[in-house]
Amino acid sequence: MKNITTGTSPASGLLRVIFMVMLVFAGAVHAQAIEPMPFANHAQELRFQHLTQQLRCPMCQNETLADSNAPIARDLRNQIFKLMQQGRSDDEIKQYLVARYSDYILYNPPLKTGTVLLWFGPLLILLGGGGVVLVALRKRKRQGVEATTVGESADNGEDW
Repeated sequence: MKNITTGTSPASGLLRVIFMVMLVFAGAVHAQAIEPMPFANHAQELRFQHLTQQLRCPMCQNETLADSNAPIARDLRNQIFKLMQQGRSDDEIKQYLVARYSDYILYNPPLKTGTVLLWFGPLLILLGGGGVVLVALRKRKRQGVEATTVGESADNGEDW
């Protein structure tokens, strides 16, 4: 039976509720579980976590390997785990990845001639912006003083 005020039946209201519930749970279909790695001990797990926090995901660019869910990040985490199992040190693992992905893979790249702008660019931009604001404020202050003196001289004490 249709509702006179809305023109809908109770069954269509139930369909809307079912549709909304399906929309809410639709994202879970594509969710992937993180596969746990068989660490020998807790110290090895902490070392792995520390190392993956220092490396950047090549696909996400803004996330570490530990935070990223991209397929390449998953592959690199597996590669790091294998290298750790082979007895490689953290520096050897980083060198291995830098050889393949350049310094970009490091979340904090080293200070070199090629990365000077990366390290000091934000400071230069901040100083440049501060300089522009300072010049604009001085210019505005001078214009305000000139406008006041011009207004006083034009008045000449006459009442209009």
